[in-house]
Amino acid sequence: MQVFVDSTPVASGFNRFGGFFARPWLGVLSRSLAAIVGGYALAATCAMFFAVALPIARAQAVLTGMLVAIVLCACAALWAFATRTALRAWIGIAAPAVLFWLGTLALGARA
Repeated sequence: MQVFVDSTPVASGFNRFGGFFARPWLGVLSRSLAAIVGGYALAATCAMFFAVALPIARAQAVLTGMLVAIVLCACAALWAFATRTALRAWIGIAAPAVLFWLGTLALGARA
């Protein structure tokens, strides 16, 4: 059985480039950044949304938003490492953060 290997410079350069991104530590780094940075962004936007959206006294709304944000930040960290790919981790954290931010902008206009 004979195995043919493409040794052209383009193919070998592509294999080196593709091999770099196939390293497992890059996935762990991306998930860690999603958990830290994305979790913070999700918690911050959640706290802002609750502070504006809840129909209670402003101080109680801010406190409630901060308490929910702490739990949501922990859930974001769990999600970042529980999902199948790092891209799903980023999307699963960024999408609710964007929705909270847009909700805050929409409700902040009337406040």
